[in-house]
Amino acid sequence: MRQEPRRVERKSLRRTGSDLDRKFWMALALYAVLAALAWFTVGEGTILVHGRPVELRWLPIIIIGGMALRTVLAHHADKIRRGGDGGGGSTPRNL
Repeated sequence: MRQEPRRVERKSLRRTGSDLDRKFWMALALYAVLAALAWFTVGEGTILVHGRPVELRWLPIIIIGGMALRTVLAHHADKIRRGGDGGGGSTPRNL
């Protein structure tokens, strides 16, 4: 008595654009929340950077901002790779 193997439906490995857009906006919102938490958590202190006083609470904001910038650039690069840059560029597709 042998059973036939069951077919398993797999989700596509390629993500849809709307799924990636939703994750992109969620990531940016979480970066904003993390930045707000860092701003109100880090105490008021100063350190010298190149001889100028800088508030300590700006350091995590700059780091989080860098991560957010990297996320934005990666998202735009992915949109360009998928062929939907959405920027209304003037470069013709078919030369």
